[in-house]
Amino acid sequence: MSDDATDINALLRSRLPAGVPLQIPPPCLLDMQGEFVEYVENVSLTVRFPVLPRYQNPIGHMQGGFIVAALDNTLGPFSYLIAPPNATTSLNTQYLRPVTPELTHITCHARLLERTRNQLYLAGEVRDDQGRVLAMCQAVCQILPSRNA
Repeated sequence: MSDDATDINALLRSRLPAGVPLQIPPPCLLDMQGEFVEYVENVSLTVRFPVLPRYQNPIGHMQGGFIVAALDNTLGPFSYLIAPPNATTSLNTQYLRPVTPELTHITCHARLLERTRNQLYLAGEVRDDQGRVLAMCQAVCQILPSRNA
């Protein structure tokens, strides 16, 4: 794990309310081998994922569920950096181009569109190494009440 990843994981742990037993980083992020690339405070988070053969669908492209999992593994940590704890209430995805086997990595970028008292509105996108957008998503996260409220 890179120093950036360690720093972001430490930052995530520091933002959690006391007594919230969460596993940081979560097993799903570790399994997908996500690598934190860049965090801009309260603006965006970028995470890079390898395109592994085990993610292929029958025609050899990365299965849509794994693409969404990569997006979710980017949006989730980002949302917790902004407003812990919260829960995703919707995640809508549009696929624009296939993630083909010759791609070694995809890069997911999450950004904050708007924050209200009770919700986060986020956008995400998946890009290849040439910067082409492969998929986009919009997410809404419900900010959960604190245990002290």
